[in-house]
Amino acid sequence: MKDLYLSKSDEELMSLWVNQDSLALEILFNRYYPALCKFTSIYIKDYNKAEELIADLFMKLWDKKNMLQVKSVKKYLFTAAKNLAFNEIQRAKLHILSINEHGDALDYPDTHLNPHEQLTSRESYSEIINLINLLPYRQREVLLMSRIDLLEKNIIADLLGISVRTVETLLYQAVKNFRSLTADRSAI
Repeated sequence: MKDLYLSKSDEELMSLWVNQDSLALEILFNRYYPALCKFTSIYIKDYNKAEELIADLFMKLWDKKNMLQVKSVKKYLFTAAKNLAFNEIQRAKLHILSINEHGDALDYPDTHLNPHEQLTSRESYSEIINLINLLPYRQREVLLMSRIDLLEKNIIADLLGISVRTVETLLYQAVKNFRSLTADRSAI
């Protein structure tokens, strides 16, 4: 019976899954789990955490199977994995910011920055993040992957399913728009 399921398309498995067929979910899980873990670990740099996130993703999908309306299972899974990775990154950043805000209570003296420089650095970081968040979604995504995650253009293109030329164009537009936003802020 399992062999019959292995030959089914993702969309056929999804329709079986929506109708309470746990074997269909198992086949989809086995089909995509390794690739999704590898994909997610590119963002969060922790393969064990990526495995945990992807396992949680499939658990959530099982719970919400009756509410899902998915046209492309592969695209849906990779988009969901990317969103989970970004959420995890944000959660980690918030945790780091929280630790930094309570740094004196932790008695970790920063020998490189005086208090004024630390405050200015935090304000600058927050301002930069706020400006990046003003960029259109795709530009922001490519800019973060290129400049923060330090991914090469061809890897970004593969991950997003777009051409390298499109990545270059989006990156150019993002940098141009970011410079424009920073110029507008300095005029205020």
